[in-house]
Amino acid sequence: MSEFAGYRRDDGRIGVRNRVAVIPISVAASTIAERIAAEAGAGVTSTPHQMGTEQPAAARAQTERVLTGIGRNPNVGAALVVYLGTEVADVDGIADGIADVGTPVETLSIRSAGGARDTVSAGVSIADELSDEIASARRETADASELIFAVECGGSDATSGIASNPAVGNACDRLIDDGGTACFSETPEFIGAEHVLAERCADEETRRRLLERVDRREAIADMMGVDLRESQPSPGNKEGGLTTIEEKSLGAISKGGTSPIRGIVDYGEPLPVGGGLVLMDTPGYDVESVVGKVAGGAQIAAFTTGRGSTTGNPIAPVIKVTGNARTWDRMANNMDVNASTILDGEPIDSVGERIYETLLSVADGRPTEAERRGMEEFAINEIQPRELEALGEPV
Repeated sequence: MSEFAGYRRDDGRIGVRNRVAVIPISVAASTIAERIAAEAGAGVTSTPHQMGTEQPAAARAQTERVLTGIGRNPNVGAALVVYLGTEVADVDGIADGIADVGTPVETLSIRSAGGARDTVSAGVSIADELSDEIASARRETADASELIFAVECGGSDATSGIASNPAVGNACDRLIDDGGTACFSETPEFIGAEHVLAERCADEETRRRLLERVDRREAIADMMGVDLRESQPSPGNKEGGLTTIEEKSLGAISKGGTSPIRGIVDYGEPLPVGGGLVLMDTPGYDVESVVGKVAGGAQIAAFTTGRGSTTGNPIAPVIKVTGNARTWDRMANNMDVNASTILDGEPIDSVGERIYETLLSVADGRPTEAERRGMEEFAINEIQPRELEALGEPV
């Protein structure tokens, strides 16, 4: 039985970190949230983002879902929701949604507090009080079946599909065999390999929804004048040795392993504990994609990169895996696992075991290189006007 030590929350879920999250409702509050986190004590982090104070209904609902999900993530011991005071988003609804799982939460209005300086001062005091409130939390033994593992790829090259992605996929299979959940996303990167994924779906409804999501992403791109099949691989991918969208997509989906696909959820929707392999419908932008899965409840993530990436996340630790020996040598202080040994003959199964062991040790408290360097990127996917048209929503 695979185990780790985590923080048991009031609703029974387990966290692998014990953070106070300072969550801004809009871009207007994001800088204030960053300053509060910077001036507060250790363990306080912020989630600054680019969303405005007003959004169309569908876009606003998605933003509210993501912000609520971030506050509900089991890695968050307590939350401070900061807002300007003019946002149309349902601030109380977001705070109540966070509190529903037993997480202590406070709200702070910049306008009511008297402006930026006074808000930062008040916010630091509140954040420190929340830190004191959750400081008594102690790690307890938990089963790997309680983990939700988000997997992502970015800066891909030829080694990604050969080494790092299938090795991470092997780790996903191991977690699923232990009863846990693994999730990968980036729907545009299913294109060219969607038929392979469809054959792995556990039931007809999941298969239908998967193909529907792929068709929808491609149709939206067409509406914007973008031919996803012709525009991929990206110039950077081509420089790294990838030649076709099919080659890129087949490599990308290998990071999900070989288990049956049990379901597909929308961006930022809750992921099931003990759910096996579940896909999330997200864009191809790495940071937004990771944030969607963390909002869905993932406590930990793996990020494979061939050409190199420094991406982290303020809520969930991100394990960096590379299959490129030069990237491992040049960016050793950003990488956690060297999968390039596969190219020298180490079996994928062996590297997958190393990644799974790393997953459990990070869940147990070991900091990732992204955490050591303070890499905490955060962005929310914004539904574009053409997407709203496709949804039949007013622009």
